[in-house]
Amino acid sequence: MNYIGSKLKLCQHFIPSTIKAICGNDLSQKIFCDIFAGTGIVGRTFKTSVKKVISNDVEYYSYILNKNYIENHLEINNKKELIEELNQLPLLENGFIYKNYCLGGSGERQYFSDENGKKIDSIRTKIEEWKRDGKITDNMYYFLLCSLLECADKVANTASVYGAYLKHLKKSAQKKFVLEPAEYEINDNQHIVYNKDANVLINEIEGDILYLDPPYNTRQYGANYHLLNTIAEYKPFIPQGKTGLRKYARSKYCTASVVKNEFENLIKNAKFKYIFLSYNNEGLMSIIDVMNIMSKYGHYDLVQTEYQRFKADANRFNKTNTTIEYLHILEK
Repeated sequence: MNYIGSKLKLCQHFIPSTIKAICGNDLSQKIFCDIFAGTGIVGRTFKTSVKKVISNDVEYYSYILNKNYIENHLEINNKKELIEELNQLPLLENGFIYKNYCLGGSGERQYFSDENGKKIDSIRTKIEEWKRDGKITDNMYYFLLCSLLECADKVANTASVYGAYLKHLKKSAQKKFVLEPAEYEINDNQHIVYNKDANVLINEIEGDILYLDPPYNTRQYGANYHLLNTIAEYKPFIPQGKTGLRKYARSKYCTASVVKNEFENLIKNAKFKYIFLSYNNEGLMSIIDVMNIMSKYGHYDLVQTEYQRFKADANRFNKTNTTIEYLHILEK
């Protein structure tokens, strides 16, 4: 999934090598928390090397992704057969996604082709039916929903985020929707996933390593990925405005006037020995802001690397193609 703030490339070396340099190479007895999980790539990176991953995000689509990628850790039977059955379903002609987010249904919005919108509706409806009738377990439910979200994103007619749709169907959005399995890492350890405000959850958990990747700027993830939440929840509401927005949680980390206070409360209440904060040079908090807050609570350090800027639109003008990604380190 092409995601704002994704740490996929940084997880290839920079983040894991830095964390191991501070906490030791053997993390097998450590509890690792990814409290702003997003697509879960950081938690997934550490899933097989730590004792337990605690994953959390306030966005429901993220909860679904991580219930599969993080909390699912044992093999599930009949995955292939159920995926095939869902792919063979007839199109649902009057479903919520088609009616509100496809040109043939709404007469306006074009987030998906008509056929793909109907296919998403048919699969989403059947998954919920199977869950209600007890045909599938919770583990299978989240596996199938995660697979649906990942594959829907591949054929979405957007410039990577859902704050707007494109006027004409782009090439990838014209492809026929095919449900493919969202495979996850198998291991013996149990992990847990939450769907809570990070500043609330921090009072309820404890562990060894806390990784923080909050929003850096004023872009609200609930607005940028509203359609993934709509598919994930699949409950009727009246879509608002040209883009069909739903009500969404507004993160205080996206508000300059309160972000420092929110961040300090998180650090102060964290019952973790090691805290790592990913942030960049264009965030609402400056390096000095972060340093002043974190250094109150223990030994502070900082490492950095140059990083390719996220672009939702390849033609969008930016002063530079890269940003500086900081990893702030606190040992309490």
